[in-house]
Amino acid sequence: MEWLKFFDYFGTFVFAISGALRATRHRLDILGLLVLSGVTGVTGGVIRDVILGDVPPVVFRNEFYLILCLLAGVMVFFLSRYIAAHYNIIRYLDAVGLGVFAAIGAAKATAFGLGPVGVILLGTVTAIGGGIVRDVLVREIPSLLLRDLYATAAMAGSAFYYLAHLWQLPMMVQVTGTVFLTTGMRLLAIFFKLQLPRSFRPAEMDNIDL
Repeated sequence: MEWLKFFDYFGTFVFAISGALRATRHRLDILGLLVLSGVTGVTGGVIRDVILGDVPPVVFRNEFYLILCLLAGVMVFFLSRYIAAHYNIIRYLDAVGLGVFAAIGAAKATAFGLGPVGVILLGTVTAIGGGIVRDVLVREIPSLLLRDLYATAAMAGSAFYYLAHLWQLPMMVQVTGTVFLTTGMRLLAIFFKLQLPRSFRPAEMDNIDL
């Protein structure tokens, strides 16, 4: 469906921008910036496709995804100061991209006949996989382990998709409902600084070598 592909392109472009911005924070050169942009934009989908056995992954059969990542990286390279000054807009668009990727990942997992756990996991992996690899490459703790309701929102959206498909709701409802739920949860977390409970660190941990 063409409208679903458009959503996929949108999510790829937005995630690629976020990856390129992370590269500028670490003052990477143009090659490093483009690598981080591409990794963030397409890695989640690549992991999903490899797990499903849909190889070569879609991004290598349709290279427009990679072109979008390159365009996003070049744009950030030359306009990083302007984009960083409007970073809140990027955060909101990133929330939409999270919802889009969760919906697309869940839809593909469903099409391959996976059950609820598989659909939720692959929807979440599609949404957050690129961000995990991006953070590892710049030697940061993956933000999904610290960030306010990021992976959780993707999991909730993917679960909605599975249920909507099970109830045989129209495809448009399945996709848009997933996008709205995931994006809504993420935006609420941003606006109200919502976070999952963090683990308690007892003082005795300072003397334990793990």
